[in-house]
Amino acid sequence: RKPEAVFGIHVGIGVPGGEVAVRPGPLMAASDTFRITVKGKQTHGARPWDGVDPIVIAAQIVLGLQTIGSRQVDVTLAPSIVTVGRISGGIRNNVIPDEVELEGTIRSFDQAMRSDIHERIERTARGIAESAGATVEFELELGNPPVVNDPALLARMMPALQRTTTVHDLTPQTVSEDFSEYAVRTPGLFLFLGNVPPDVDPANTPTNHSPLFDMHEPNLEVGVRVFSNLVVDYLRGAAAQ
Repeated sequence: RKPEAVFGIHVGIGVPGGEVAVRPGPLMAASDTFRITVKGKQTHGARPWDGVDPIVIAAQIVLGLQTIGSRQVDVTLAPSIVTVGRISGGIRNNVIPDEVELEGTIRSFDQAMRSDIHERIERTARGIAESAGATVEFELELGNPPVVNDPALLARMMPALQRTTTVHDLTPQTVSEDFSEYAVRTPGLFLFLGNVPPDVDPANTPTNHSPLFDMHEPNLEVGVRVFSNLVVDYLRGAAAQ
């Protein structure tokens, strides 16, 4: 039998300890990885006209990619991010290399926009490279789709949440989460549970990806109660139907 609903909780420090935050619709971004290899022609750094400089071309591509989110997609529909996180090329200070590698991440909240951004990244990279006499190899690695909370499921479960703890509104988060692989197949509800201990400044609290992260146990107890109430209320509602 196909599952009817799926629930998930993510611990974080952006929410008061023992309280939860949630929103209907897109909650967390899709995450994809792109790799661009710019292929030029090696030459001596003192004679750049004898080659095709992939370092300069790669720099132009990095700048060109930043216009996708700021100038090419409709930011009123959903936010998006294109970040180049790695550049690798060259072996000496006075040698223009044959190629340069770029690697980055794409964050988006809308599936149609996600596909559109993929195409724009490749088109931008190829166009800039070809205009300078270089070529490009483009690779795209699809990651998690966006986490989208089912609005009807959230509305149905809100009384259970409010009965358990304080519930806060949450803005879309540009980090990603593989809970989305469940939620694209089954109506899903994903929450954030605050882990900041009482009387502790969140600004001085290590995040959950820090090696100094420390789980405040009473907050876990709240998470267990949240899960329990969600499941019991859902099953009671299903039985009543």
